Amino acid sequence: MSFPYQIKTKEQYIAAWEKSVADPEGFWADVASSFLWRKRWDNVLQWNFTEPNVKWFSGGKLNITENCLDRHLGSLGSKPALIWEPNDPEEHHRLITYSDLHHKVVQFANVLKNNGVKKGDRVCIYMGMVPELAIAVLATARIGAIHSVIFGGFSAQSIADRLQDAQANFVITCDGAYRGNKEIPLKSVIDDALVQCRFVTKVIVLTRTHTPVSMIKGRDVWWEDEIKKVETMGNPDCPAEEMDAEDPLFILYTSGSTGKPKGVVHTCGGYMVYTTYSFVNVFQYNPGDIHFCTADIGWITGHSYILYGPLSAGATSLIFEGVPTWPDAGRFWDIVDKYKVNILYTAPTAIRSLMGYGLGPVKDHDLSSLKVLGSVGEPINEEAWHWYDENIGKGRCPIVDTWWQTENGGILISNLAGVTPAKPSYATLPLPGVQPVLVDEQGNEITGKDVSGNLCIKFPWPSILRTTYGDHERCRTNYFATYPGLYFTGDGCYRDADGNYRITGRVDDVLNVSGHRIGTAEVENAINMHTGVVESAVVGYPHDIKGQGIYAYIVYDSTHQEEQNLTRQDIAQTVTRIIGAIARPDKIQFVNSLPKTRSGKIMRRILRKIAEGETDSIGDTSTLLDPSVVEEIKNGKI
Repeated sequence: MSFPYQIKTKEQYIAAWEKSVADPEGFWADVASSFLWRKRWDNVLQWNFTEPNVKWFSGGKLNITENCLDRHLGSLGSKPALIWEPNDPEEHHRLITYSDLHHKVVQFANVLKNNGVKKGDRVCIYMGMVPELAIAVLATARIGAIHSVIFGGFSAQSIADRLQDAQANFVITCDGAYRGNKEIPLKSVIDDALVQCRFVTKVIVLTRTHTPVSMIKGRDVWWEDEIKKVETMGNPDCPAEEMDAEDPLFILYTSGSTGKPKGVVHTCGGYMVYTTYSFVNVFQYNPGDIHFCTADIGWITGHSYILYGPLSAGATSLIFEGVPTWPDAGRFWDIVDKYKVNILYTAPTAIRSLMGYGLGPVKDHDLSSLKVLGSVGEPINEEAWHWYDENIGKGRCPIVDTWWQTENGGILISNLAGVTPAKPSYATLPLPGVQPVLVDEQGNEITGKDVSGNLCIKFPWPSILRTTYGDHERCRTNYFATYPGLYFTGDGCYRDADGNYRITGRVDDVLNVSGHRIGTAEVENAINMHTGVVESAVVGYPHDIKGQGIYAYIVYDSTHQEEQNLTRQDIAQTVTRIIGAIARPDKIQFVNSLPKTRSGKIMRRILRKIAEGETDSIGDTSTLLDPSVVEEIKNGKI
């Protein structure tokens, strides 16, 4: 499969970017022409950032699974589409060709239809990292339903919140999942969530861990039994549902600055075009390459760069069920060696964690197949960049430091591997079609080089979010109202003398923990549900492994005051129960009161400085209701 839009030189990059700005409709029409459409679009782009309202390729008819599967069957049918490496290295891996995957997706699409799923229905998928997760996602898309994948580490309450928001009547899950030396009871967690979600009519359960589970008659069915029903029907075909380019493809929930998660909606056409375009160009994919993205499909990285981008390009995508440090810290390198991986795309958190084990786990593995290394989730610090470069890439593999967000659908700022220059800790340059600007607090554009500001985008790209599910006003206020006429990313950014962009972190109340965004309000709401907690404030602080840790300041009712360490553990467990282990505070400091303005606003800026250890740069505290609180908190810092 050739890619007429693949950029091979820096000169081609400059020409492509300039064309994408001068004639965006012509540029993206040319790219989109390489895909399979049942009907060509009526309009390439209609947009305004005020309402906001963005439409790409509207009137165009397609189904994304025909682009990911059907169109490859003639030339790539016997080629591996997915390689699955299980959690336990002793368990047999699975290799699924494009023909196999097409057959399994068609089969499960018929299972969904048999269980009442129709075009437009929302289907919640809460599974471990098994091939059936990919099959469930693609089968849902094939019949025109909208998938909402929930990461297998979220709590029952978090699942219930998402099910209620999406009004998802259908759930696909596993009896359990393996993650390192842990067994996660997924079906049990779903059962707890469904106590609040009586509207769910069907739960399809895959057998993975053989954990005993409760199966409710009329609601719960086994995946395997449903497949047998389809087989007894002679495995009928399931033609892909015709979708408009602007029909919703999936909802993916991301934390915001308020406690309620927001359902980011991506649509079929523009998302397909942009994820494939960015995959081919950023990683410089060549036919035959083995692509290993270590993310979970429950996050946007897994959607875009395990499934849709690679499969649409006809690539072989490797799915890993386990964790990088189990059964030992050489697991990634075992996988690279075993499958002769060419592209490795992972998170700075994983790299920093593996650095801590030294070079012993690396040295006995053949990593010579690697051609491209990638980083995702947060800016990669220089020390980790150099370790990755020298010890994994052996100084010969370009590192792409990719910046993007759930709302973006695909990579927006990154060097192109071996084509445009890399710079440690910099995302570097925007992809064609992406027009970044830096603005000050008042929204005035900051021009020139060697400047810092808030990062915005001034023109839509094809995979920009279209709305937040069921609440378009929230989409407007979160992303388009802060700086009228611009999409606000929520990140601060520095632009150097060469025009390279370096992301400097969140400027809103959102934490970035191990590359995953968690709203401070969401964590505070969970903490405040614990008996004895009067109020709390949560901020981020530098963490050697996670990039950003969670530091919680808590005012605790003295009448409930027990042994402090036990109380900390109880509060952490409360957060884990309500949100999930990923949101568990790393540090909890009990305080008598929080620094507030006279209007009652908590000054998180001050708390962030204390957590970061920058107590000399706290600034003016005269506007506080009680400035003495700051000294007390400083003296009690953990």
